[in-house]
Amino acid sequence: MENLSQILPRVLVVSRRTVRKNKFVDFVGEYHLDLIVRYGCVPVIVPRVTGVHMLLDSFKPIHGVLLCEGEDIDPSLYESEISSLSPEELQEIRDTHASDTAIDKEKDSIELGLAKLCLEQNIPYLGICRGSQILNVACGGTLYLDLEKELTNKLPEERRTKHIDYDNYDGHRHVVRIVEKSPLHSWFKDSLDGENMEILVNSYHHQGVKRLAQRFVPMAFASDGLMEGFYDPDAYNPEEGKFIMGLQFHPERMRSDDLDEFDYPGCPAAYQEFAKAVIAYQKKLNSTMSVPKTLELDREMENKRKILVRSFSLARNMYAKGEPGKNPSKGSELEVGAEFLESNTALSAEQETRLKEMGATVRNGGSYMKKMKVDEEKQRMARNMMNKMNTEQLSELMAFYHLMGNICGEVLERKLHGNVNECFKDL
Repeated sequence: MENLSQILPRVLVVSRRTVRKNKFVDFVGEYHLDLIVRYGCVPVIVPRVTGVHMLLDSFKPIHGVLLCEGEDIDPSLYESEISSLSPEELQEIRDTHASDTAIDKEKDSIELGLAKLCLEQNIPYLGICRGSQILNVACGGTLYLDLEKELTNKLPEERRTKHIDYDNYDGHRHVVRIVEKSPLHSWFKDSLDGENMEILVNSYHHQGVKRLAQRFVPMAFASDGLMEGFYDPDAYNPEEGKFIMGLQFHPERMRSDDLDEFDYPGCPAAYQEFAKAVIAYQKKLNSTMSVPKTLELDREMENKRKILVRSFSLARNMYAKGEPGKNPSKGSELEVGAEFLESNTALSAEQETRLKEMGATVRNGGSYMKKMKVDEEKQRMARNMMNKMNTEQLSELMAFYHLMGNICGEVLERKLHGNVNECFKDL
């Protein structure tokens, strides 16, 4: 297997389900995948298939997660009560936004699982549109069930914002005001007109952030006050592999009619900085997981190694067959192993004891066999004693030794773990 450092960083992207020719089809928008590849990462598509939310560990190593697009998030995940909307209003919302209001609980489970994994392990995360809402909900925030009915209609005309236009789907734009000194500000500063911190963004949603989770800081607002972008300032440093961010608009789709030129030079910056963080995170992860390369020996040392291996192999075979006194012609070869055991100081006490026991035939096979006979005698005496014990006594004895075995196992594991750490510390 190739060294982990040679594997390109992996960005997980969850697919969206649709129906084509009476069959379910999973898909991901090409613009997302194109930008991930352009900036040096590999997109790994997580299929929206039943049960996948229980298999997320199988997709490791995970160096980044990009969540985007999809249906409305199940309201029960962020609201104790559905809302103040009437049944008639809810039905009207379902009719108006039919493609989005069909709740997909499996996709919710997969994406919330990935978002929480990123938050727990500081894995870079970029949420676009629905992905930003998932991030907010994962951290305890809430959403507007429908912007038009819960926000827009309650505002004066001059402050209202249209967040979705089915008649001009990709061409529709609305104003957002960028927060100064935020990442968005640094990405779009060359496109801002002096102190005017506004740009035009696309919009494809009828829901949005209502209450922002406490850990996040806003980066942009629409005219109606809706939050259009946020991030975690304590988890934002792409050079160090830190990136937790949500954008309600789609910068990857803010392009002119020829589909090649972006509305602003800063549009692809979110993906570029996200990829930078993913690459840095992979390097950091590899540095903690890297395994030392196998030591390459010169010819002389390799010959000595082979002689030692043969010596221990002979000792093991003789011990296994119970014939320590035979094969006197192999004595010189066995001496090599014996001398190594006597002079070697690099082995732990446990390793040395085990090797000496295995290689007992090298020095005194007879005494080792005598020891085995003594052990057999002890076992015979123990059986005789236990035969005289009643069932209750035997049960108590077994429970005691079971407890001792567990304690011994725990202590042994700690010591072996400590030895392993010490070995790696010295490398």
